[in-house]
Formats: sequence, structure tokens, C-alpha cells
Amino acid sequence: MVARRALLVSLAVLSLAACAKKPAASAGDTLTVAATAIPHAEVLEFIKPKLAAQGLKIEIKVFNDYVQPNIQVAEKRMDVSYFETLPYLETFNRDKGTNLVPVIGVHIEPIGAYSHRYKSIAELPQGATVAIPNDASTEDRTLRLLAKNNVIGLDLGKAGLSLKDIASNPKGLKFKELEGATLPRTLDQVDLAVINTNYALDAKLDPAKDALLIEDKNSPYVNYLVGRPDNKDDPRVQKLAKALTSPEVKAFMEQKYHGAVVPAF
Repeated sequence: MVARRALLVSLAVLSLAACAKKPAASAGDTLTVAATAIPHAEVLEFIKPKLAAQGLKIEIKVFNDYVQPNIQVAEKRMDVSYFETLPYLETFNRDKGTNLVPVIGVHIEPIGAYSHRYKSIAELPQGATVAIPNDASTEDRTLRLLAKNNVIGLDLGKAGLSLKDIASNPKGLKFKELEGATLPRTLDQVDLAVINTNYALDAKLDPAKDALLIEDKNSPYVNYLVGRPDNKDDPRVQKLAKALTSPEVKAFMEQKYHGAVVPAF
């Protein structure tokens, strides 16, 4: 009987030791990330196995707009988002009354102007129709791209540029403000469309080859990993931030996107 008791105690100790060495997974091991498809979700999928090996599971939810990812994070239905520039985040917080915060800058997606009808900006006819993104921060960015290439004239020193700030329009261009995700589908209906690179890539456009105009590598519009004040310092969020700015991710971006996505670290 004594020997049997000793055996049972020994088995119990071994069982506890095994559990201590290999703890069960919990919800705390998982981080949910809201992202747009290309390149953000692709980059996240690339680092997913590496993070899993470090004990962190990431669940990626793909969105095709720029509003819902932040709404989901603000309402604590998702942990973090990865898709936006700092000017967009600041405008979103102001307009929606949210308090989302940048965690780390990851990459730049130079915005470009595309056309199915013309091979150069010089070919644009008088009164041409130009489709541009309708969110305030991207509209500002779009107008700067056009002004720097002498398509329109405006005061580049002013912040928050909009269509009413156009000082000169030599070709009498007509602007249509549209939801960013729809812009690639307008290329057969307009003369020129200024398209965010993530949507351009998703539509199988090659920014390096197809864009008639494109921002240079010094664009200040870095895409950020974004969280909330209550979770920005969470070890899981910081582990994701470190992985997103690793040498492996830099090499992945350079090899896969050929200048359409530029590491910002």
C-alpha cells in the first residue's frame, strides 16, 4: 500500500512537471490584427510562422476600406490595425472622436497616378477627368503629387490641402472624389486616377511600370501599426512591432514589391 501511494505521488509530480514545461495555449497568446489585403496582410502572413515559433499567434482580418479597421480597434473588437499613414490616423481620430495611437512605422507605399487612355501626363487633354481618393489626408497627398509635377498649381506650404486650394488648373481638369477602393475600377471611365498603392497592387497594377506619376522614396507617408493607449505597450503588440521591422521583412518587401512598397526602417 505504501509503495502504491509513493508511486501515485511520483506520477502526480511528473504530471505537474510536464504541465509546467508545456503550458496550455490561452487567449493571451493571440493578437488580432485588422489590415488591408496588399501589402499589409501579405506582410503579416510572411511573419506569422516566425511569431508562432515565438509563442504568439496572430489572427489577421482583411478589410477593403480604411474606416472599419480603425472602428474595430477603437471598439476593442480587434487589437491593432496595420494599413494607414499618420496623417490619415490623425484625421480619423479628429473626425470620429477616437484616440488610436501609432505604435511603429513600417513602410511607405508611394501613391501614383494611372491611366488606361494615355501613356504620359503630357497627353492629358483639356478638360480631362481625374478621379482622386475622397478622404482628406489622401486628397492632400494627391494634390501635392500633381502640383509637384506641374499638373496643377497650389501652395505646397499649406497644410490640409483640398480641391478649393487649387490656384491654377491650366488644363481645366475636372476632379471626381471617390472611395479609394473603387479607384482602380474607374480607369476605363476616367482619363486619370490617383490610386493608393495597396489598391493598385490588388488590381494587378505595377506602380513602378504603370504609374504616369509616382511619389519618390522620400514620401513622408509612412504606414503604421496602430493600437490604443491601453495596449500599445502590450508585450504581444511590441513583439509584432519588432517582427514587422525586422531585416527579414525588409528583404521580403524589397524582393516582392520592387519599389512599390519601401521599408521605412
